[in-house]
Amino acid sequence: MAGAVISAAPVFLVRPRPFPMNVFYEEEGGFKVGAILADNDTSLQVEAPHGKRSKIKAPAVLLRFTEPPLGAFIESAQRAAEAINVDFLWQCCGPDEFGFDVLGREYFGHAPGALESAALLLKLHGAPMYFYKRGKGSYKAAPADALKAALASVEKKRLLSELKQRYVDELTAGRLPEEFQPLVSKLLFAPDKSSVEWKALDTACAELRLTPARLFVKCGTLASPHDFHLNRFLFEYFPHGAGFEELPAIEICAELPRADVKAFSIDDVTTTEIDDAFSVTQLANGNAQIGIHIAAPALGVAVGSPLDAVVRARLSTVYFPGTKITMLPEPAIAAFSLAAGCECPALSLYAELAADGTVVATRSRCERVPVAANLRHGELDEAFNTDTIAAGEIAHEYGAELRQLWRFAERLRDARGAAEADGEAQRAEYNFYVDGERVRIVERMRGTPVDTVVSELMIFANAEWGRQLAEAGNVAIYRTQTGGGARMTTIPAPHEGLGVAQYAWASSPLRRYVDLINQRQLLALLAGEPAPYQPGDESLLIALRDFELAYDGYAGFQRNMERYWCLRWIEQEGAYTLDATVIRDNLVRFNRLPLVIRVLSLRNAAAGDQVRIAVSRLDPWELTLHGELDGKASAH
Repeated sequence: MAGAVISAAPVFLVRPRPFPMNVFYEEEGGFKVGAILADNDTSLQVEAPHGKRSKIKAPAVLLRFTEPPLGAFIESAQRAAEAINVDFLWQCCGPDEFGFDVLGREYFGHAPGALESAALLLKLHGAPMYFYKRGKGSYKAAPADALKAALASVEKKRLLSELKQRYVDELTAGRLPEEFQPLVSKLLFAPDKSSVEWKALDTACAELRLTPARLFVKCGTLASPHDFHLNRFLFEYFPHGAGFEELPAIEICAELPRADVKAFSIDDVTTTEIDDAFSVTQLANGNAQIGIHIAAPALGVAVGSPLDAVVRARLSTVYFPGTKITMLPEPAIAAFSLAAGCECPALSLYAELAADGTVVATRSRCERVPVAANLRHGELDEAFNTDTIAAGEIAHEYGAELRQLWRFAERLRDARGAAEADGEAQRAEYNFYVDGERVRIVERMRGTPVDTVVSELMIFANAEWGRQLAEAGNVAIYRTQTGGGARMTTIPAPHEGLGVAQYAWASSPLRRYVDLINQRQLLALLAGEPAPYQPGDESLLIALRDFELAYDGYAGFQRNMERYWCLRWIEQEGAYTLDATVIRDNLVRFNRLPLVIRVLSLRNAAAGDQVRIAVSRLDPWELTLHGELDGKASAH
C-alpha cells in the first residue's frame, strides 16, 4: 500500500564459538588429557574424553591447548612419539638438566605445538634408560657409561628370554637341551631358581603338567625312579662321583707273626668286606682258646695319608639293594679283607676259657691270620640251628668249633642279662637280591644261633677293647646308652641296652671310619707307642660328628631304596593284597615285606591283630603307596 511503513526484521550477529581449553597433565606416573570445566588457579575441574570428571592440581598441568581436538589427542601423540628416534634425541641433550619445552625447540627447530610437545614428553617419559626424570617436565640425559650398561642389560634380558623360550620349546618336545646335560642333578635336587635353565624347566613342567623328574624321563635323560633316588643321594653325599681316584699302593710296613689258628668267617653271601673271623683252639692245659680276628686296615691307612683323606670323606660303606659304595677302594679291601686261603693282617683278641666256660684270661695282638673258610649264612643256617644244636649233631666241617662258639656266646649273653629271645631279636630281617629290574626279597629270622654267635662275640670284643683303651687312658669313640637313646662319645660310659660297661666300635674297620680310628688307638696301645689321637683332639671330635651325620644319612638312603624295591616287588609279583600285622592304631607292618604303612580305614584293631590289606596307588617316585582294609584275618 502506498505510504505504508514496512518494519525490517531484526538482524542477529552470529559470532564463532571459541574452542574449549584443554590440558595435558601428569597423574599417577602417566599422562592424561581433559577439557577444562573450571579453573580455580590452584586446581582445575576437567572432563576426560570419555566423560569422567575429576579435579586435578594446577602444578600437574604440562600443556594447555585448544587444538587438535581432545578425543584423538593421546593416540596422535603416541604415534608421533614412536616416530622420534630416541638415540638422536639423547644426542641432542647436553649433560645438564633440561625442560621438555627447551629440548622441543632444539629437536623440532621451532617452538613445538601441543601435539609435538606431548609426543616429546611421552618419548622422554618412556625411555628411563636414556633420560632421568628430575621434576615436572624436567629431565637429564643419562651418562654415556650408564646408558651403555643399561642397554647391555636390556640386550642380555632379551637374549635370555629368547634362550628360555628355546629351552621351553625343546623340553616340551621331549628333547633335552645340550646345555642341560651337566645340570640335570642340580636342577632336580638343588636348583638355582633364578637361573634361566630352572625358569625354562619350570615353565615346561607347568605346560606339560609333569614334575621335573618325569619331564627328564620324557627327554630320555633319567631312566627310572631308581636312578632318581640314587642320583639324589649321590648329589648330596658324593658330588664328585662314587668312584675312587688313583691312589698310592697299599704298604704294610710291620713284620707280623703268624697265628697258629684255623680261622673262618661268617657272613651273608653278598659280603665282600670281611671284617671278622673266628677260631677255636684247644690248649695244652685243657682249656679252649676263642679267637676273634678283626681285619687290620689301620696298618696300611696312615693318618693324614691320601687314602686316609678319601676314607675320612666317606666315613662308612653305603649299603643298598643290588650294590654298595665301599668306604675303602678295592685294592685296600683286597689287601685286608679276611678272604679264605689268605694269611691276612688282623688284630686278634683271644679269650682263654676254663672247662666251665669261664674266661680266665684275654690277650690281644696284631698278626697274620690264616683264614681257612668264608662261611655263608644260607648254607650255615641249614647245618647250625636250634634243632641241630639240641640234637648234638652239627653236620659241618666246623661243627665242633661252632658248638664251642655257641656255648661261649650263650654264656656271654647270660652275663649281659640279655633275654634269650626278645621280640626284636625274633623279628624277621630281609635280604634284597637285585638282578636287573627284578628283585628277590628273602626273609630270614633274627636271633638264630649263627646270629647269636656273631653278635655276642662282636659285643665281647668291642666291650673288651673299649675297656683296655679306657684303662690305658687312650681316647676312643664309644657307643653309649644311659637312660635314653644311644649316642657316640669319647668318654667311656655304659651301654645299658647291651648290658656292658663300655662299648667301643672296633669290629668293622673295613666299613666304618670310627672303627678304623679305634683300631689305630689299639695298635698304638699294643705297640707301646703314642696314640695317634689325644684327649681333646679336635680332628677326632669333628670325625665323630661327621660320622654320625653321614651314618644317619646313609641309613636313611638304604631304607628309602629298600622301600623302593618293596614297591617294585609288589608290582613285579602282582601282590596287591597282602597280610599284615597291626603295630598300633592304624599302623601296620606287612608280613612278607619290611614295609610299614598307615591304613586309615583300619578301626578298633589291637596290636598283633592280623589284617589283610589291599594295596593301590603305588608311586615309586614319591615312595608312597595307599592301602585299605580288605578283610580281617584271625587275631592273636
